[in-house]
Amino acid sequence: MPLLVVEGLSVRFASPEGEVCAASDISFALEPGDAVGVVGESGSGKSQVFLALMGLLAKNGRAQGRVTFEGQELLGLAPRALNALRGARLAMVFQDPLTSLNPYLKVSRQMTEVLVAHQGMGEDSARAAAIEMLERVHIPDARRRFDLYPHEFSGGMRQRVMIATALLCGPRLLIADEPTTALDVTVQAQILDLLRELRASSGTAIVLITHDLGVVAGLCDRVMVMYGGRIVEDAPAQMLFHAPHHPYTAGLLDSVPRIDAGGDEPLTAIAGQPPNLQALPPGCAFAARCGHAHARCDAERPLLKPIAAGHRVACHLEAAPP
Repeated sequence: MPLLVVEGLSVRFASPEGEVCAASDISFALEPGDAVGVVGESGSGKSQVFLALMGLLAKNGRAQGRVTFEGQELLGLAPRALNALRGARLAMVFQDPLTSLNPYLKVSRQMTEVLVAHQGMGEDSARAAAIEMLERVHIPDARRRFDLYPHEFSGGMRQRVMIATALLCGPRLLIADEPTTALDVTVQAQILDLLRELRASSGTAIVLITHDLGVVAGLCDRVMVMYGGRIVEDAPAQMLFHAPHHPYTAGLLDSVPRIDAGGDEPLTAIAGQPPNLQALPPGCAFAARCGHAHARCDAERPLLKPIAAGHRVACHLEAAPP
């Protein structure tokens, strides 16, 4: 049985200017041990999809559809039942650790309360387990730093504290929203190694929400590309990086410098601006920026359809862009 099944998920936000369609008709499934990258420009809906399934949308947001985790429906789940899942079976590492950690509480308090609440540990056992996890994410002198406040850590260390806290209970699904943004490349590699180890040892499924296609290539087996609140391509990572079928995916890859290009190939930017999520066009949201668009693209929204085993694309083009 799949670990997570998302069917027809839509996320809307009420605003004074009108309704914002942050995500529309999102459907996918995750198996235990999957590592899936979710990529796309800022505002494409990546984070909102997963905040919705965690029950963490802003007050003006609402989610519709079905989200089933280990056979249990998450949307509309009572707060107490949802809290029992979050942090234990289902965990999320947020993009900004400075606002995610409570500035008034020591790191030790914030980490041990997770183990006390979800694992029933005593205070001493919880402290020992939390310090061990800080050491695993390479916090220097973890035992001494354990009783410091968040502001006494650097930005990279705060991010590692967030990752350590999310991993404490050995979640079945870990959602990581830009987990390596504040880290230098050495620590970034160490964190990715830790995620690989977690996945291999416990079968934890990992969702990596990121702008960094290099991080996705290093960790993920599958990639979902989002644009304008929809999935436009979903494919095995190797297939997507070598033969993207959606023009937006191809544009993202062309905008990334390549070390095998010898420095002679210019980077190609995607022309135009992302769509207004309050006034999405009736057809393809990418049509105005696409060099392959035709009349059908402006009039009819392409559906996400399979074109090969494990490969779905929402595009009216029948072949991959050149």
